[in-house]
Amino acid sequence: MTIAPHTLPPPPIENDVLPQASPDEAFLARLALRRSTKVAHLTAPGPDNDTLDAILRLAARVPDHGKLGPWRFIILSGDGRRSYGAKVAALLSDRGQVKDAERLALEEARFLRAPVVVAVVFSPVESPKVPEWEQVLSAGAVCYNLLLAANGFGFGGCWLSEWVAYDRDALALLGLTPQEKLAGLLYLGTPTQAPLERPRPSASSRITQWQP
Repeated sequence: MTIAPHTLPPPPIENDVLPQASPDEAFLARLALRRSTKVAHLTAPGPDNDTLDAILRLAARVPDHGKLGPWRFIILSGDGRRSYGAKVAALLSDRGQVKDAERLALEEARFLRAPVVVAVVFSPVESPKVPEWEQVLSAGAVCYNLLLAANGFGFGGCWLSEWVAYDRDALALLGLTPQEKLAGLLYLGTPTQAPLERPRPSASSRITQWQP
């Protein structure tokens, strides 16, 4: 079943009364079985422009202390994926870090592994009340919400960082300022196969009840 972006409720405006929480078995079942799709198992088509706009609108509905919005999106799609890959490959080559032609070809194709890649950028905001750590957590929530929204529209997604997230020159090529960091690269596309469950930590083994 395809879900059209226009079937979503319109964005509420400030002070609109929103629905209260209520039991939702389908929503809980989706969370209980949530699983990322491996990049190797993503193919075209990816979300079209309208659907991607809807996904990003949903992704942005996260806890955000101080209403600072300390994050933004950069979309890599179409030829932009290859262009950025060529730039980071050239960066490695110019530095002399990578001389192997096969490895450079892999770098050039890094962002072609999915039809759409969304870079979630952490953009800290100076605030006397909101510590940067809380802003980092909000950016992480955006990444996760983006995955859930993409899944809701029937797309697979994978949240990666990779070496470019920690290389200031590569980040500058992507358009980040020196103050910004990359919260994640979200690869989006159509799954070619159903994901398999992986080992997971037991939540119950990490629960303690505080005692006075």
